[in-house]
Amino acid sequence: MANPAQAFAQSRRASLIAAIFMMATSAIGPGFLTQTATFTATLGAAFAFGILASILIDFVVQLNVWRIVTLSRRRAAELANCAVPGSGYVLAVLVIFGGLVFSIGNIAGAGLGLNALIGLDPLWGGALSALIAIGVFTSHRAGVAMDRIMIALGLVKVGLIAYAAFAAHPPLGEALRQTVWPEFVDFAAITTIVGGTVGGYITYAGAHRLLDRGTVGVENIEAVSKAALTGILVTGVVRYVLFLAILGVVASGVVIDVSGQGANPAAQAFGETAGKFGLMAFGLVLWAAGISSVIGASYTSMSFITVFSDIITERVRHLVTVGFILIALFAYLALGKPPAALLVFAGGFNGLILPLGLSIFMYVGWRRADLLDGYHYPRWLLVLGVMTCVLSWYMAFKSAGAIFAFVIGS
Repeated sequence: MANPAQAFAQSRRASLIAAIFMMATSAIGPGFLTQTATFTATLGAAFAFGILASILIDFVVQLNVWRIVTLSRRRAAELANCAVPGSGYVLAVLVIFGGLVFSIGNIAGAGLGLNALIGLDPLWGGALSALIAIGVFTSHRAGVAMDRIMIALGLVKVGLIAYAAFAAHPPLGEALRQTVWPEFVDFAAITTIVGGTVGGYITYAGAHRLLDRGTVGVENIEAVSKAALTGILVTGVVRYVLFLAILGVVASGVVIDVSGQGANPAAQAFGETAGKFGLMAFGLVLWAAGISSVIGASYTSMSFITVFSDIITERVRHLVTVGFILIALFAYLALGKPPAALLVFAGGFNGLILPLGLSIFMYVGWRRADLLDGYHYPRWLLVLGVMTCVLSWYMAFKSAGAIFAFVIGS
């Protein structure tokens, strides 16, 4: 049997891996897949700059949020209330609503995935996927099941996306050039892709998972930082590889449909790279992304309800999460909007939420060491965080109209 020290190390390692995959599967969900296909089809190689921007913003946001949440030993909304009374309630409402928008899109994405994989109607596919997600939360070992699902589905997604990129033969030189020197910059596209990868609930997904598993305090800060960097590296590489896969299809002259009720731009890109096998592979990727993101969005969104009451138990939170998924499912069935439009709007809306939470967290890091066990926050990380905060407010201001117009006009 392992001694207590070994058992603690194994438990901490397991919680860190789970947190990495919670963040990674949330950040490479059906929203990101569809958003990347949509904007690559319309912007071409110039969208490479948007991918780079999302990775850099992700780096700054996640490194700050993971560090501050685990140092404070408080959930994001509770910490916000301690720093700025009342702000935690506002943050919780916005994140929960943003998580609902994400969940609707994720259910739509899972439905599209099953449609591409086995031909099942997207409405039935979405309903089935939502029920599977509910099954995880009603399981007696829901936490363990969730960790394993996140890891397994994350590996499936990474492998299949890498295959698609290899088969697409993208123009690497042009992509690399426009990564750092784009022909033009589309702020709505960048805000949407940032929101789809680090906006709304995704900002706090991995950090809250660490909190639940007890990986907190100054003694764990080095391990937390390494885990955050690992998660960012994994998601960053996969994002860029996915972009290259779709760019290869676009550069070959294929016109990807990004409008209409039946539009499934990412499916079309995967189908073009490897025919029927590519389409089925995409279906599996999108379903894996959808089901894991439904779980991630619901779990993290409902972790914010504890700010409204001190007596909410783990059991109650799981039951509320079941209700949350059902509401998202009913909304998806009732809205009647094209699934692709819902997925793009979900990223944009959550990109608009990002600046508020980040502003509060940077204030905590800058002025409230009393909430961080007296930890001396690194000056370089504060400077990067404040710069990113200002940039995210600017992008939200510039792109809000275009983001809402996208779904209204669909």
